[in-house]
Amino acid sequence: MNTCELFSLKDRVAVVTGARRGIGAAIAVMMAEAGADISISDIDVATGELDRVAENIRQTGRRALAVKVDASSKTDWENMVNLTVKEFGKIDILVNNAGGGRGGTLLTCPEEDWDFTMNVNLKSVYLGCKIIAPYLKAQKKGAIININSVESLKAVLQRSHPYAVTKSAMTMITKGLARELAKSGIRVNEIAPGSIRTEMMRHFWDTPDFQERMKANSMWGRMAEPEEIGSIAVFLASDAASWVNGVTLVADGGALC
Repeated sequence: MNTCELFSLKDRVAVVTGARRGIGAAIAVMMAEAGADISISDIDVATGELDRVAENIRQTGRRALAVKVDASSKTDWENMVNLTVKEFGKIDILVNNAGGGRGGTLLTCPEEDWDFTMNVNLKSVYLGCKIIAPYLKAQKKGAIININSVESLKAVLQRSHPYAVTKSAMTMITKGLARELAKSGIRVNEIAPGSIRTEMMRHFWDTPDFQERMKANSMWGRMAEPEEIGSIAVFLASDAASWVNGVTLVADGGALC
C-alpha cells in the first residue's frame, strides 16, 4: 500500500455528529474528499446548514445522508444508525463531535445547566459508541474519533468548569474503549483542539480582549481554522493511523507548551 492509499478513506462510511457547521462540517467534507460516504447529523436542521453541508459532500462525488439527531437521545441515535445502514450498507467510522456547554463555575452552575452539559458532551459519546460499536465489531475493523478539548487537560476559563469536567471524562471513555475494542480491530482516539474559529466561538473571538489573549497565548497569534482539525480526523480514521490507539492528540498550536 502506497502513502496515498494509506491516507485514503475510499468507500468507507463515516457518521459525523454536530455537523451543520464548524469542526463537524469540516470533518464531514474532508472525509468525503478522502473518499468516504458520510452520514451527518445535528439537532438543529431548521437553518438549512446541515443540508448545505450534505450538498458540499455530494459535490466531492460521494454520497451524503443528513438526519436530525439529538445526540443525547438513544432513540435518535438508533434511528440515525438504522437510516445510515439502510442507505450505505455499513458504518466504518464514528466521529463524536456534537457538544456544547452551559453554566458558570462548579459552585455557581445551575443544576439544569450541569445536566445539559453532561448530556450533550458525555452521554452523547456514550450512546454513539455503544450503539455503533457492534457494527464495527462485526466487520472487525473501524475507527472512533471523539472530539474533545484542551479544557480536558486544563480548566482554562472559570466559566467553563462543568464543560471541562465532561471533557476530562471523555478521555476516560476514549482510553477505556480503546482497550475494550482493540481485539476487535477497532481504534478509539480523540482530538483535543484549542481555540477554533467557529460560529460557536464568535462571541469570544469578535472581542478585542480575546484577540489580545490570542496574541499573548498562541504561538502564531491566531485561532485555528476548522479544517486544521478536519485533517487530523482524516488521518486518525485512515490506515495511516493503524498504530495509533487510545491517544489524545492535542491540536492547540502549542498553547499548552
